[in-house]
Amino acid sequence: MLFRICTTALARWTVLALLPMATAWAGLPIEHWQHASGAQVYLVRSMGIPMVDLQLDFDAGDRRSPVGKTGLAGVMASSMRNGVKAAPGLNALDENALGEAWADLGASFSASAGSDRLTFALRSLTYPDVLSQASALAARQLGEPAFPEKLWQRDRPKLIASIKEANTRPATVVGRAFGKAVYGNHPYGRETSESDLNNISSADMQALHAQAVRSCYARISLVGAVDRAQADALVAKVLERLPRGDCPGLPPVEEVQPLTASSEQRIAFDSAQAHVMVGQPGIKRSSPDYFALLVGNHILGGGGFTARLTEEVREKRGLTYGIYSGFSPGLHAGAFTINLQTRPDQAQQALDLVRSELQRFLTDGPTEQELQAAKDNLIGGFALRIDSNRKLLDNVANIAWNQLPLDYLDTWTDQVQRITTKDIREAFSRTLQAQNMVTVVLGGK
Repeated sequence: MLFRICTTALARWTVLALLPMATAWAGLPIEHWQHASGAQVYLVRSMGIPMVDLQLDFDAGDRRSPVGKTGLAGVMASSMRNGVKAAPGLNALDENALGEAWADLGASFSASAGSDRLTFALRSLTYPDVLSQASALAARQLGEPAFPEKLWQRDRPKLIASIKEANTRPATVVGRAFGKAVYGNHPYGRETSESDLNNISSADMQALHAQAVRSCYARISLVGAVDRAQADALVAKVLERLPRGDCPGLPPVEEVQPLTASSEQRIAFDSAQAHVMVGQPGIKRSSPDYFALLVGNHILGGGGFTARLTEEVREKRGLTYGIYSGFSPGLHAGAFTINLQTRPDQAQQALDLVRSELQRFLTDGPTEQELQAAKDNLIGGFALRIDSNRKLLDNVANIAWNQLPLDYLDTWTDQVQRITTKDIREAFSRTLQAQNMVTVVLGGK
């Protein structure tokens, strides 16, 4: 489960929201260097508006949370809004004072955790008086969080209540069963439970922070109206309260194991719709098959109304309002998933058709016409992936985190354009085995 906090800057946020965003980023170089602290820094200059977005990523997501304390990374991230410690010449700030300080600056700082990474994000205007104060406050929140036990005791029942409420939703139940069947004992298949939250203490958060949030582990991405020297100085300021020195190598995390047989679960549930999920482990983000699978999946089930699964299951037979397929690559092999909802009495018919269409795609691959249409759609929509500072930052952070080539954005359309039907057939054949699929049906008959 992902917990996220955002400290919204109220005083000047309206100003930021009204500033125009640049619409074209193609060809903008990504500058990369190692900061004196050991952090890896990636910068794209965007001088059109006086604003900067900075993101710090650490290898401290929930794949590293201890068994029995799943969700620790997310809980720690969420709890970092609860105040900062006193420092020489500086008073402690409780959660209210911290929120008011960000609001007064018209800046924002957020923390979140996913399966792979722990992420912090700063957004600020680049006017010197604002940026200097925002970076100093970010440094305190990043480096000296208070983790007050009293507030954790207050917040924990709320999180437990949210888990209990989520457990009444069919999507939660089917997703949990699917994840467990696909990932087995791998951390990707774990879900935060009430027991996990009861096992987590403020001391656990402090220990994780001390172990993982260190300058030399950081991958930092910046997009905004700063040059390299200014960016380097900003990074130094934000990191100034973190430990320095060598970082020991992090222990390896086990890989997701491929499935060796098919499995099927039928879950009784009082729901107006049956929920159907089919899939298996897919690829790591580093896979050389990434682009072939991206284009192929767009044809199979990721391309909306133009996708095969939508055409066959929805348009021709009316068995569902929506169906999609997708890969979720990470540091480990994320799941390939086909997901749909249908009337309970139609669940088996829809499932049989999904299996048939998937097998046909794995055997024959796409047609040349389908391939060209997918390329046109993906390439034509590429500009929408990078048409704001926020979207561009996401892409730069993706490059930094996955250690992709610095020209990744410039060559993205070329990578898509060169994919052939043969590439797609071979990539899908290497990645998916129809005889080893997981199937979970909730509420069907």
